[in-house]
Amino acid sequence: MCLIALAIDQSRRFPLVVAANRDEFFNRPSARLTWWTPDSGGPAILGGRDLVAGGTWLGLTAQGRLAMVTNVRDPSRVDPEAPSRGQIVPQWLHGAEPTDRFWMRTALSGYNGFNLIAADFQRGECFWASNTQAHPRRLERGTYGVSNASLDSAWPKTSALKLGLRTALDESDSVDALAGALFTALGDRQIAADTELPATGVSIELERALSAAFIRLPERQYGTRCSTLVISERVGRHLITHVMERSYTASGAIALLRQATLKHWPPRYSDAKARAPVEAGVVSDGPRTRVRSLLKPASTRRRTVRCDAA
Repeated sequence: MCLIALAIDQSRRFPLVVAANRDEFFNRPSARLTWWTPDSGGPAILGGRDLVAGGTWLGLTAQGRLAMVTNVRDPSRVDPEAPSRGQIVPQWLHGAEPTDRFWMRTALSGYNGFNLIAADFQRGECFWASNTQAHPRRLERGTYGVSNASLDSAWPKTSALKLGLRTALDESDSVDALAGALFTALGDRQIAADTELPATGVSIELERALSAAFIRLPERQYGTRCSTLVISERVGRHLITHVMERSYTASGAIALLRQATLKHWPPRYSDAKARAPVEAGVVSDGPRTRVRSLLKPASTRRRTVRCDAA
């Protein structure tokens, strides 16, 4: 992915929402949203797939893991021989290593700059990690955004998508309405002339072209290949998650919409001693009820071992 907004436990009805765009060269072969099994084995993954290196930009497993990756834009520090960052996602989803060992190995594996958002809902945990930072950061309940810099860097498209996500959560009364608003936000091609742009080592013209949520660079055959949504809806006492992928042609036209539905996902974390906090800021005509957070409350966690990153 190249642009992600994530809301965790910011809505009673929609406790998990992800809105993301993948930007890539159009001549790089890839498969659309489906279930597939990595060549190295492990749980089946729901997501798209890079057919060159075999990884993915966003994926989840039925066992409750979710991961998505973006690159860090720094032309001065790109190693053309580095392994594909898309391999990081299936490695996290495999779940074969303790979290601290996974972070250490990944940070030292020679990848070009990356951001990783990785969740294990069976453990009630979600992290952001980057090999440009010393340590992973545990994410609490909140709204987050990341593009090609650090988490929540005030880039125009990152800030705009976070705002669009919060507005959509406040105003949407159905999954369809929420999905429509988020696809609209992900499809924004406008960037105001007076917008303050980041400086990442590319020309100002290219910087401006890359600062919209939806990118089209016909001369480079590069742009937004697909938009992906993950929307978890609370229906009674259960969660139903909708995963939607809208893919685009090189001209920017919508090519296909794929959708998958998972019942009872994300799974609840296992902690008999944890008490579910009441969600704050929820307005209801009925009595306030206790709703369990997707993330384990800080008071019930064991101390997490921090690891150094390269």
